[in-house]
Amino acid sequence: MRLLLDTHALIWAHGPVEKLSPAARNALLSDDNEVLVSPVCAFEITTKYRIGKLPESEVLAKDFFRYVARAGFLEAPLTIRHAELAGRFAHDHKDPFDRLLIAQALVDDLVIVSNEKLFDDFGVNRLW
Repeated sequence: MRLLLDTHALIWAHGPVEKLSPAARNALLSDDNEVLVSPVCAFEITTKYRIGKLPESEVLAKDFFRYVARAGFLEAPLTIRHAELAGRFAHDHKDPFDRLLIAQALVDDLVIVSNEKLFDDFGVNRLW
């Protein structure tokens, strides 16, 4: 399976892992799955850390790229096609980070690892 981590799933994969569901934890640990991280997560984490909303994410905010590489996660490229779809969604979901992650999952046929049930309204494959 090709998995795309939602921002909170990435934060919890870094610790505390017990916040991940058992299914999400098992999927992340399985060698059969490819785990991808979006540049959207880097932007969200570093922005929210900078403005004081994610003080617990200091390690990720200060060395995001190295953490992702050390964890064995792959970078999920962000394209114009993703951004266009995210902007066109008719759903009234105002979070631009979520919209972009949902678009990436749909366009690239990825399973998004997220506890956000609202994502289901977009027709995305979600694992939690």
